[in-house]
Amino acid sequence: MSASLGLTRVLQDAIAEAEELVANAPFIRTEADRLEGYDYLAGRIRMAMQMAFDHDLDRPLLINPTHQFSRQGLDNPDAIYFNAYLREGVEYVVRGRRGTSADLSFQVMGGAYTADSAATSLMAFDDRELEIADDGTFEFTYVAEPGAKTLIVREVFNDWDTEERGTLTIERPDTLGKPARTLTEDLLRRKYEVAARSLVGSIQTWFAFPQFFQYKEPVNTLTAPQSTPGGLASQRSSIGHYELAEDEAMIVTVPECHDCSYQAIQIGSDWYASTDYETHQTSLTKAQAVTDPDGMMRFVVSERPPGGADRPIANWLETTGHRTGAMMLRWQRLERDLGPEDGPQIEICRIDEVPDRLPHLTPLTTEEYAARIAARQRSVARRMIS
Repeated sequence: MSASLGLTRVLQDAIAEAEELVANAPFIRTEADRLEGYDYLAGRIRMAMQMAFDHDLDRPLLINPTHQFSRQGLDNPDAIYFNAYLREGVEYVVRGRRGTSADLSFQVMGGAYTADSAATSLMAFDDRELEIADDGTFEFTYVAEPGAKTLIVREVFNDWDTEERGTLTIERPDTLGKPARTLTEDLLRRKYEVAARSLVGSIQTWFAFPQFFQYKEPVNTLTAPQSTPGGLASQRSSIGHYELAEDEAMIVTVPECHDCSYQAIQIGSDWYASTDYETHQTSLTKAQAVTDPDGMMRFVVSERPPGGADRPIANWLETTGHRTGAMMLRWQRLERDLGPEDGPQIEICRIDEVPDRLPHLTPLTTEEYAARIAARQRSVARRMIS
């Protein structure tokens, strides 16, 4: 039997370095925080291996690197993300069949997100700019411009229960039908090295990224709607972060927007990742939320049910044990720009004061809330790709 090639050593070293970064994260306060960090690390390892070994510049493929088992960059619970690496000057053909999701958008990025800088958006558009046939199919050609590195596709769902995924492929006409490169020791070594760099780099990046944006804002505030950093032309977002005592609640009041197909709110962890949106209600879209008669959606962020002991309410966002975390509201596929009046207002109070602060409470029984969670689980299982 031949001796080991030692190909994985660089990845082993990177995993050890990444573990140290996670174990010594400055925001860890509890054992639950630490355990969540190790779960986060598993997702980063998974993503690094996938991005290094599944991608092939000669045979492009749309890969889903971010999902419920691999969270990063305050990932949107309502989105399926697809990435494909590009080579400058190469022609690509993207084909698909439009599903019934609220938004399908495309973005070409230059450079990469790092601990020191953000990637540059070179092109961004949604499916309104495509010619879509009666059967939902579409096709477009793109020649990667100078600096183009990645194609990102987001399929976003406003109603988890009714909207269905579409299909999507990318190919290079000049390499289609040709065999893949033969595996060599040098090729595999480079892939392990890419995975190692990606692993450590992604953790350093998402530790630093929120400090440029979310955590520059005063705590327990949300910005007016603004262009999302590195985001889409037809998207606006409101960002911030919260810090709540166990007996405190945040009330977020925002008008329901009728000039976009998608509007949502989510809370995340200090790992700058989504929290459990499958078995807890940590995000809500305008289709899932209750809008009051005055046209406002009023969300309550708290650890305990704001309607009283074992009495959740429809627009409750669970902090799931996180005293602090990131927050984000999104509007996508907008038909007009948004102003401050379209954005959120914040109020902090004790949890037991919430019923007196809300004009319409919409309480749920524990059985009704459990049914909501069951519906979320079914929808995630049907929609998400892992």
